[in-house]
Amino acid sequence: MKADNYPFAQELILDTDGHIRKVVIDFNDYQRLVEAIEDEGLVRAMMEVKDETPLNLEAALTELEKQ
Repeated sequence: MKADNYPFAQELILDTDGHIRKVVIDFNDYQRLVEAIEDEGLVRAMMEVKDETPLNLEAALTELEKQ
């Protein structure tokens, strides 16, 4: 397997059976991947609550105290 077949990969580290165990990537590419994953998580969280009624500060604090 060559790193050329994988986006962002600069080097593949294989085990004795030839399976990929680690991937070396540029730190800037890593940061962009992390940001993309975080953005996806934020979008999913927003979609989960999109139909909920917003609370004012007092009501939100009361809800938090219940937990």
